[in-house]
Amino acid sequence: MVKLNNDKTSSRRKMRKAHFGATSVERRERMASALAADLKAKWKVNALPIRSEDEVRVVRGKFKGVEGKVTGVYRKKYVVHVEKCTRDKSNGQTIPVGINASNLCITAIKMDKCRRDILQRRKIDKVSGSSGAGLSSTD
Repeated sequence: MVKLNNDKTSSRRKMRKAHFGATSVERRERMASALAADLKAKWKVNALPIRSEDEVRVVRGKFKGVEGKVTGVYRKKYVVHVEKCTRDKSNGQTIPVGINASNLCITAIKMDKCRRDILQRRKIDKVSGSSGAGLSSTD
């Protein structure tokens, strides 16, 4: 197999360093979840960084099929806390179970001005056929 992109590394060591040493902004991008089919068709975007108050469906793991609202995004641990995904401790206390963002599917987006701008910009990039690398023709 030939390396396709010479600007990216294939080194396991470097990939692990990038993953565990990522800043909060980089972790936000890494913690993206797929969009549901209707949202994918509407916005022409496959995935979006997850945030609190998004509505999601768990597609893998113990809680598969559970739908709920995101209560928190724990970037330090790379986990997302979903409303109905909890477990009971031996003392009776209920705690949220962390779920990896890749195991979630966004069913409803918490829309605000910034997010709408991001989606519209990415939709325009997809429709116009640009690479989506964040560079316009004027750069």
